[in-house]
Amino acid sequence: MIQYIEFDPTAKAPLAGIRVVDLSRLVAGNMISLQLADHGAEVIKIEDPDKGDPLRAWRTKGQSLHWKVYARNKKSLAINLRSAVAKQALHDLLDTTQVLIENFRPGTLESMGFAPDVLHARNPGLIIVRVTGFGQDGPYRDRPGFGTLVEAMSGFASKNGYADRPPLLPPLALADMVAGLYGAYSVMIALREVEKGGKGQVIDLPLLDPIVSILGPEAAIYRVSGELSPRTGSRSITTSPRNTFRTKEGRYIAISASIQAMSERLMRAVGRDDMITDPRFRTNTDRLAHVEECEAPIADFIAARTLAENMAVFEAAEVTATPVYDIDQFLDDPHVQARGVIVEAPDAEAGSVLMHNIIPRLSETPGKLRLPAPDLGQHTREILTGLGYTDEQLAALVSAGAIKE
Repeated sequence: MIQYIEFDPTAKAPLAGIRVVDLSRLVAGNMISLQLADHGAEVIKIEDPDKGDPLRAWRTKGQSLHWKVYARNKKSLAINLRSAVAKQALHDLLDTTQVLIENFRPGTLESMGFAPDVLHARNPGLIIVRVTGFGQDGPYRDRPGFGTLVEAMSGFASKNGYADRPPLLPPLALADMVAGLYGAYSVMIALREVEKGGKGQVIDLPLLDPIVSILGPEAAIYRVSGELSPRTGSRSITTSPRNTFRTKEGRYIAISASIQAMSERLMRAVGRDDMITDPRFRTNTDRLAHVEECEAPIADFIAARTLAENMAVFEAAEVTATPVYDIDQFLDDPHVQARGVIVEAPDAEAGSVLMHNIIPRLSETPGKLRLPAPDLGQHTREILTGLGYTDEQLAALVSAGAIKE
């Protein structure tokens, strides 16, 4: 059974007392603020009063499931930043804030009257995370920067897929997700500096640089070899055997025998002890040079058996193999259920919604599910009242179209 977890607004986590204002839209900025929110920070999403974060528009059968997952543990302040009085309210809020996240094109924050030097003059300890496609400087700084562009430009797409087919873009917002994780990590570094008595600072976080970092030593390999890495499908250019293999009933198993001992264990498991001493397969380098011949007997063994029969053999032999799951199969897996990798949380619209659990798991100070994703402007009154705004002032802001409750 999938674990059911109630939201607990009173729960505390290590980042309690840290206020984060998130001016970003879509994925990367929301990924940063999600990590901080899950571990106790008060995250205030600044949203357009008419449309809200564009993530709300990503709907499945009428439900904003991306929003429900990535806006959990956050609050919504719906404010019209084209209004002078709304900008003043945002300045008042940022005076009480430790972290600001934005993903406008370079120069936009400055044109709005929120340049880093202006904000730091009022709040010297403020950490400002600036998410862009290509960075705050360089020839491409003014280009619009969706993740797809950097997934293509970085070399990721050219490595992904099969040699006889076009480069393959990822089917998810990979660059945004990676940048989001780097962003949360960067915020913790900057918070530590402030904690030691240092100043707030600007974090220049393009989508391009983080996805380049996960490609490993690609540049070094090219410099030394003078060769471009080929697209290898599910194979690896560094270890063999490593691939997905079709079972008797049409399911798939993934195998990664990435060290010598595991490779030998796999060969014994499929009844081919002779391969261990065969000069073509004796070392990893040998196996890479003869990858087709190396994988053929493994593929034949797996194809003659069902998924369950194969897994029984590989588990008994302690071979690093696993079924290739679809999401429905993943949800049914007993380990996934026992660990609570996916949890079920209450939802006012749907009754409940599935979402990934909080990562990472801290033994003494774990993160908490405190708040469901907010309705647009749900916390406007609460936040501004906390800044000292009176009912009369709030009514005037609503009347002026500066805020939405």
